[in-house]
Amino acid sequence: MSERPPISPRSPRAALEPERVPPPPKRSERARNPFVVVGNAIITIVLVLMIGAGATYYYGQKKITEPGPLQDDKIVIIPARAGMADIADTLQREGVIDNNRWAFIGAVLALRARSELKPGEYLFQKNASLTDVIGTMVDGKVVQHSVTIPEGLTSEQIVARLSENDIFAGSVSEIPREGTLLPETYKFPRGTTRDQVIARMQQAQRRLVAEIWEHHNADLPVKTPEQLVTLASIVEKETGRADERSRVAAVYVNRLRQKMKLQSDPTIIYGLVGGKGTLGRPIKRSEITQPSPYNTYVIDGLPPGPIANPGRASLEAAANPARTRDLFFVADGTGGHAFTETYDQHQKNVAKLRSMEKQIQNDTAEPADDPPPPATAAPADAASTPPVGAKPPAPKKPARGAPARQGAAQSISPPPTAQQ
Repeated sequence: MSERPPISPRSPRAALEPERVPPPPKRSERARNPFVVVGNAIITIVLVLMIGAGATYYYGQKKITEPGPLQDDKIVIIPARAGMADIADTLQREGVIDNNRWAFIGAVLALRARSELKPGEYLFQKNASLTDVIGTMVDGKVVQHSVTIPEGLTSEQIVARLSENDIFAGSVSEIPREGTLLPETYKFPRGTTRDQVIARMQQAQRRLVAEIWEHHNADLPVKTPEQLVTLASIVEKETGRADERSRVAAVYVNRLRQKMKLQSDPTIIYGLVGGKGTLGRPIKRSEITQPSPYNTYVIDGLPPGPIANPGRASLEAAANPARTRDLFFVADGTGGHAFTETYDQHQKNVAKLRSMEKQIQNDTAEPADDPPPPATAAPADAASTPPVGAKPPAPKKPARGAPARQGAAQSISPPPTAQQ
């Protein structure tokens, strides 16, 4: 057979022939290796996961740090033994977190705080973020309630106040001994038991008395810290004025040194009503001489124990009284007291007080259309003088400060001669 002549590129036949394409390169043996295929797949998955994790982290950080929905500060109580879901429901119901409770649960898990969320009463700030909310509960920053116990209350009165306060739990198992509680302003979280409150007040009192006793006047005629508390309790009940405490204490210290009866009206009242604290009426003359372990018009020296719970100022005044020779004091009608060294001068001050009281009564008496009926005799057992510890009639313009009290001042008879 004769050979076919070559086709010229310009010939019509050449245009009809397909152009030959070079064959594809052979696939590398390495690329077909299964380990390479699996490795590529793993790398791809890891990259996708990293990108997803980064996006999730960014979104999560933004979510837990962005301002929350609270429009104002709010107190929320997280019950004891509440689980994470229960806490989320409570916070959502109170508007602390938004309606996506799962964001809170996710944030708790991400911060590994599930077992660290503490129950209690919390104050969440306006626009608190999830981080703020969780941090507050993890740190246990519960609301602290201020509770003020005034000076001069008896232990029974203090227990009554604690019983009426609904932030405390439980009941007081036993009324503490008189004078063992320190009147002060304390802070307690809601749910504190009343026995815990009592224990804290007793601890504070022991610490303070030990501190004051360590620096007491060496010449003080009291021999023990307990006697110091007893003296301070009388001072506490006799005056509420800070500028008079050390001087009132001096009167009683001077009387103790001269073996004079203290003649303090608050001790009469405590002997009559005990821990109730208040008599609710003037002291009768018969009660002034009525025997009682606490009646310092009858007994010598200090009573057997405190008549109230004195505060720091009265304890310090009793430990370091003013250096005076005063033996008497009586209300001056302006909220304070007049102090004297002698009985004669004291009687003049008493007469001055009576005159002031009478003038006040005349000024405040309403005019009558008819003459008043003849005055009847006072009962035989009624005190002819205002009882010690009772407030005299208030003047027209009373001075600022605590009500005036009358103490050793209101002697029934001249002081006995000091026994040496």
